[in-house]
Order: sequence, then structure tokens, then C-alpha cells
Amino acid sequence: MDPRNPWQALTRPRFLRSSWPWRGVGYLVTGGLFGGLVCLLFLVLGVFSLFLVGLPLLLLSGPAVGGIERLRLRLVDRDPAPDPHHVPTAPGLGAWLRLRVGEQATWRELGYALLLATVLWPLDLLALAVGVGLPLALLSTPLQLVADGQEAKVVKAYLVTTYPEAFAAALLGALLLVALAYPLAAVAGARAALARALLSPRDSDAQDGIGEVIASRARLVDAFEGERRRIERDLHDGAQQRLVALTMTLGLARLDAPPGPLAAQLAKAHTEAGQVLTELRELIHGIHPQVLADYGLGAALADAADRSAVPVTLDVELPRLPVPVESAGYFAAREALANIGKHSGATRARITARHAHGILRIDVEDDGRGAADPAGGSGLTGLADRIAVLDGTLTIMSPKGGPTLLRVEIPCPAPSESSASSSPRTASSSGRD
Repeated sequence: MDPRNPWQALTRPRFLRSSWPWRGVGYLVTGGLFGGLVCLLFLVLGVFSLFLVGLPLLLLSGPAVGGIERLRLRLVDRDPAPDPHHVPTAPGLGAWLRLRVGEQATWRELGYALLLATVLWPLDLLALAVGVGLPLALLSTPLQLVADGQEAKVVKAYLVTTYPEAFAAALLGALLLVALAYPLAAVAGARAALARALLSPRDSDAQDGIGEVIASRARLVDAFEGERRRIERDLHDGAQQRLVALTMTLGLARLDAPPGPLAAQLAKAHTEAGQVLTELRELIHGIHPQVLADYGLGAALADAADRSAVPVTLDVELPRLPVPVESAGYFAAREALANIGKHSGATRARITARHAHGILRIDVEDDGRGAADPAGGSGLTGLADRIAVLDGTLTIMSPKGGPTLLRVEIPCPAPSESSASSSPRTASSSGRD
């Protein structure tokens, strides 16, 4: 596999014949030059900052330095360094400035720029002086002796007067140039790793990816909820109205028909149409009850209690909440009531719902046999995923022998007083037999 950075290249036998030694030297050379320019820039901006003129430019110099450094990383890192900045949602310089000032990446880049201007570029030059300057100085000893004619000073410390000594120094320089290529590449790799960690941290990429997944899941839930409402509307305004008209027509035909087989068949068809209409109304109500859209979660929970197979006591005190929150809370409570009627053997149930401290909490309790298993096809697994999209939780406490408690908690902002249109409600409601 082709090495992606100096750390991988150092372990390869062809390291010295590859381009990585030159890449490392080039990275350190450009780092020293660019760091010196940044240092000079900061000195100038620091003077202007005394008059509060250079402060904005000093802040914005961080993203500029970060962008150049991410490009310079390509010298020693073949994996592109992604830009951690977000795209402004609104046009204009003001929106761009507000976004940049509020981003952690901007302050990380400013910190890196200060580090580059004060510490890193001198270290780059020092590494070059030791790893490249010293061997080249030794290699040039014979040339210095030829130029002077009598003697040459090696690295300003050792006096050479003969050509054998000069060529020995040159040989030592050649050996050092080869030997020091490895630590020089390691220094370049460490510098690049530091730059990548500060200017393009991988955890931020992961967080952005997770955030995008959560956002896409939320968009899918919203789209699904909108589709449910559209289907409910189409069934209510289309198929249900046609069935109502068909039922009335069959009823009139039944009254006009003389007694006999035809009247009996019309009566049977009229009864079947009425049953289909009832089932369709139940289906429409299950897709998205109109009471939920018109009056909110409190009234919808009361309606669900009225339709429950077991008597339900209500203790509900809720304002109007965001539509996705109300929908998720309602369907979780309705599924819990359906499971109570089918599986629990309970004689009574209780629904408690409150919105406090920015959290909607719904508790559904029953006095049944307990030992409820959410993974046993109860329909709660999908609801838990739906609630998780809203950063909520669905918890079931069901010891063997009961009682069973299902708790839904969904964070949502406290509504304004003008939107709190649902009145507190405490009631006892007996379900249908």
C-alpha cells in the first residue's frame, strides 16, 4: 500500500529513494518561511490593535492561516484535511462573521496561528539547520579549502588545513545527510500531525456526520408525518365521503324495494357498507386523529382513553406543544393502551402527562401481570426509534406480576403563554367493552 504520510514511509526500505525526504524538507522550509511571515503579521496587527483597529483582522487571521496550513499539509499528508467550518445559512458579510466568531474551529485556528508565530517556525528552522545545514556545511569543506587555499573552518568550530581532512569531513557530511533524513522526516510528520489535530480534528468530522444523520432522520420523520396527514385527508375527503353516499343510496333503495329477496340483499349490502364505513373511520383515526391536530395532545389522550378496551384514569395537564412532539407522545400512549388491552390482563390503567422544565413526560400504568417485552412484537421498538429522533427516551418498567409503567420523555422548549391553549385536564374515563 502506498504510504500516506512520513510515519508510514519511514518503515519502508525504499524511503531514501522515495520523495518523502524531500517532502519533509519542503514542509519544514515552507513552515519556517510562512511562520516568519505570520510572526511579522501578528506584530503589525498587535500594534494596530492598540487602537482597536487590528482586533477584527487579528481574529480573522486565524481562519486564513488555517486554510493555508491545510493546503500545506498536502506536502507530507496525502489524505486531504477537510475544512471544519460550516457554510453560512444567510448571505452577507455579517452572517459570515457571526458564524465564524461562534465556531470553535475559528478559535482553534487562531491558537494555532499564535503557536506558529511564536514557537513552531523557529523549531522548523532549527530542525533544518541540524538535519540539512550541518551535513551541507561538512560536504562543502573541500570547496571552502579550495576557495581559501590554506585552511577552512568546518561549521565555525573545526579547522581543516589538508585535503584528506576536508574529504573526510565531506564524507561525514554525506553520511549525516543520509542518517538525519529519518529524524527530519519524523519531525515533519509530527508537525503535520499537530497541524491536522488543531486545524481539522477528526472528532469534529464524526460529530458533523452524526449530526447530519440525526438531522436526516428528523427530516424523514417529518416527511413521514406529513404523508400520514395527507393520506388521512385523502381518505376523509375522498373514500369516506363516497362510502357515506353509497350507504345512503343503499338505504334509500332498501326502503323503495318491495319485500322479497331483492330487499334482503339490499339490506345486507346496506349493513356491510355501514361496517366498512365504521372500519374506515377507525383507520383514518389511527393514521392521524383530527382531534390531535385541532385540540392538541391533552384532548387526543382523552380520546384515546375513551376508545381503550380497559377503563383509563386521566391526569393530564398539557399546553400545546410542537407537532412532532405531540404526535410521538400520542402514538406512544395509544400503542401502550393497545398492548394493555391485548396482553396485560389489566382491569385499570392510568395516564399521567406533564410538561415541566422543558420536558414532556407521559406515564402509562396498568395493574396487569407485567413481564412486558418490548422486543416481542409490541410495536414499541419503532416508536422508541421515532422518539429517539427527537432526543427523547421510551422506558418500560414491567416486573413479573406487575404493575407495568411505560414512560415517554421528550425534550421540547417551554411554549409561550399565547400557545398554551389546552386547559389542564383531570378526568376518569371508562373504555368501551
